[in-house]
Amino acid sequence: MKRLFCLASALTLTLCSIASAQTGDLKVRFEFGGAAAVPALVNVDKDVEYCGKHKLVNERLVVNPNNKGIKNVVLYVYTGRGGSKLDDVAPANKTHTLANDKCRFEPHIVIAQTGDTLKVTNPDTVGHNANLGFFNNKQQNFTIPAGQEKSVELKESEPAPIPIDCNIHPWMKSYIVVLDHHFAAKSDENGDLLIKGLPAGELVFRVYHEAGGIKEVKVDGKDEEWSRSRFEIDIKPGMNDLGTVTIPADFAD
Repeated sequence: MKRLFCLASALTLTLCSIASAQTGDLKVRFEFGGAAAVPALVNVDKDVEYCGKHKLVNERLVVNPNNKGIKNVVLYVYTGRGGSKLDDVAPANKTHTLANDKCRFEPHIVIAQTGDTLKVTNPDTVGHNANLGFFNNKQQNFTIPAGQEKSVELKESEPAPIPIDCNIHPWMKSYIVVLDHHFAAKSDENGDLLIKGLPAGELVFRVYHEAGGIKEVKVDGKDEEWSRSRFEIDIKPGMNDLGTVTIPADFAD
């Protein structure tokens, strides 16, 4: 009888371990709840001969005119106060490139994990500047001459997306999200994003867009309120499709 009990206990532990190891993916589409405005052209008043030929636009809010998808919505598992408790995630030690390309930052948003490196490059023929206003990592503000680069170690997670500015060309802005895990994604030009390999179970997510707070939304047509731009969802093993999240047109500050 004791042997049977031990076998049963071992089986239970094994099943629990398998269950806890199960993962799921989260799919979301973000849609603008109004007419898709054409991004305004940037007033290029520095290095006009070079920067002025690239037809730069304000990238603060980019909406697809064909399907109203919102680009650059960031979604991630929130682990701050009142958020999810995650097991430690091993560092990936990746290098992310942020290019000063044609007098704009590319990409507009970088998502990184602690232990990663940000490599800021300058393929342009004019000099640029990168001002990183970190809270927890060492603040950086450096000039990058044409054809050169500089690497920044991301040793700590940050409480929010951090702006990166070029003080030489004030229209240039990007953001970096530094988390202690890799459960994050940003929406593409169609408003779609996918976070893979999430641990199954209840998770708190935070949504971010630089144009304004996302609080009152419609999820597949149903009204929801995301207090502090957060919501909770039970991640099931396999694919989890949240559907289309429509953000009201007046969310932008």
